[in-house]
Amino acid sequence: MTPFGRKIRELRRLRGVTLKQMAADLHLSAAYLSALEHGRRGKPSPGLVMQILGCLNVIWDEAEELKALAEISHPRITIDTAGLSPEATELANLLRERIGDLSDERLRELLALVEK
Repeated sequence: MTPFGRKIRELRRLRGVTLKQMAADLHLSAAYLSALEHGRRGKPSPGLVMQILGCLNVIWDEAEELKALAEISHPRITIDTAGLSPEATELANLLRERIGDLSDERLRELLALVEK
């Protein structure tokens, strides 16, 4: 699940909106919306993000948060290390191989380190 998908699901549940209801309101299939929430679809377009904001009545800071989450929620990424140090290439490759084995706690630690 992507950060964007997790937030959409949270907002839907807080507002008592089912996946099926929201999909119908957005003129999407429930399967597509579910795939978007679970990270089986790519980053949503800015237009779709705006539609989702309207559907869930999201405004101000919460809207900005959701837009930012959409930007960092592409489930399939490519890291181009061409021109970077050998250590950067090694890190990218190790992360690709081992990210699935890291605990949520360890992932949070690494996120905090990288965000500094």
